[in-house]
Amino acid sequence: MKRVLVVDDSPSVRKMVAFVLRQGGYDVVEAGDANDAITAAGFGDVRLVITDHHLPGDDGIALIRALRSKPHCAHVPIVMLTTEAGAELKCAARAAGATAWIAKPFDPQRLLSVVDKVLS
Repeated sequence: MKRVLVVDDSPSVRKMVAFVLRQGGYDVVEAGDANDAITAAGFGDVRLVITDHHLPGDDGIALIRALRSKPHCAHVPIVMLTTEAGAELKCAARAAGATAWIAKPFDPQRLLSVVDKVLS
């Protein structure tokens, strides 16, 4: 089963994303901040990371950079799922290593479509 790490400081958003992904046949691990995400990704079985930009402590861009610095995460797709839509932030996310971008609020079918696409 493909394991997806969902990182968001909002428990309700994490649960909603996790629910959609589980309905799509994915195994989901959740984290509320960058430190927990790095720990969860450290087991090496995460196939995709979905992260918000606004996190307590390090933000989503810093998390992406940290994950990209780990050999086991260097090529794991990372999707930014956030309310932010500015071109500058999107460029920063891409430069840090983000694979895709989805704006909140998200459409469940669109989320699954993007996840399927980046994992294929």
